[in-house]
Amino acid sequence: MGDLYERHRPLVYSLCLRMTGNTSEAEDLTQEIFIHLLRKVGSFRGESRFSSWLYRFTTNHVLMHFRRTTRRRERFPYLADEIPAIHDRPVSFAPQLLDRIALDAALAKLPSGSRSVFLKFDVEGYNHEEIAGIFGCSVGNSKSQLHKARRRLRKLLATKRHKIHKSDIPIAQLIL
Repeated sequence: MGDLYERHRPLVYSLCLRMTGNTSEAEDLTQEIFIHLLRKVGSFRGESRFSSWLYRFTTNHVLMHFRRTTRRRERFPYLADEIPAIHDRPVSFAPQLLDRIALDAALAKLPSGSRSVFLKFDVEGYNHEEIAGIFGCSVGNSKSQLHKARRRLRKLLATKRHKIHKSDIPIAQLIL
């Protein structure tokens, strides 16, 4: 289990951090996920890569955490004043949502080959050898496509940020 933890902890932690936006909560959830993984690893059927299954397992666990927290607040609203807030400031998902929309739009502008390799490597966690096998291309081609995709995404996202920050519309109105 130690090797499994060391190998997959960065993936689990980064996903938890992205979903919660809070480092301490992400650390706690990462620990919980690996504890639950001990009990549930038998449910992995091998129909997909373990990292893909773990990604879904982690996502489901974090979503359940949010549901429990929301349910607790709904059932015991009078305790909200007595329990310190998890965050020092109100959490706004609007900037993350804008980033996600910008990323989706930029991904849509990529050529299909670059987009496919980018998604397989950076999102799904495949390595270049596996990607080459999936698409029937060379490892070098996979690396080249990934490089082109990242370079193009950086350019597209930088242009998008520049337009938002240079516009006459205040950021607050963009969020609303």
